[in-house]
Amino acid sequence: MDSNDLSTASHDSVTHRTATAPAAPALPPASQAVSRRTFLLSAGAAGVAAPAFAAAVSDAVSPMSSHRKAATAVAVTLNVNGQTRNLWLDPRTTLLDALRDHLQLTGSKKGCDHGQCGACTVLVGGVRVLSCLTLAVAVREPVSTIEGLAQAGTLHPMQQAFMDHDAFQCGYCTPGQIMSAVACVKEGNATDERQIREYMSGNLCRCAAYPHIVAAILAAKSNMPSIS
Repeated sequence: MDSNDLSTASHDSVTHRTATAPAAPALPPASQAVSRRTFLLSAGAAGVAAPAFAAAVSDAVSPMSSHRKAATAVAVTLNVNGQTRNLWLDPRTTLLDALRDHLQLTGSKKGCDHGQCGACTVLVGGVRVLSCLTLAVAVREPVSTIEGLAQAGTLHPMQQAFMDHDAFQCGYCTPGQIMSAVACVKEGNATDERQIREYMSGNLCRCAAYPHIVAAILAAKSNMPSIS
């Protein structure tokens, strides 16, 4: 085979491959091309539809979820600040969450939620407890919170003493400090400054108002009424 034959054969081979190769997809007409504006409008419509779809799904499953919640709830009766309160609670609900979230008594604060700061201190049967570590279903004695100290519009002597001696700054720990101070006096552990510091050591004040707190407790103890 001479050079002319080789050239002819090569040309025929190229022509055959070109003829049999799949055609490239045709571009859509200009009227059907997706513009940036069309894309953004489509994306926006999808974003609007998504919440509606999620709500529909939520509505479809909510009856079963409510049934499960009702099935796990237990009846809990609490005597709080002299009032009987009947609740349906998850058995894992802490006394702090029952007070704050279910009875709207938000004076008791959630600080560390690990029983280390004392901000959640309330009295149960006259004894100070950390409400963040106490299950509401386990409470049998009357509960006293900071909201129940004042009587007939008159501040409790400990509350008044905290104000008179400037025993708070930011005020976040103050409800727990006051409830613990009331119990400290009732326990007979407020005879002097050293003893007060020892028995109030479970209540932390990040503003370091400790000298004023001690002074307030010393001033209030002689005017303290009994509290259950």
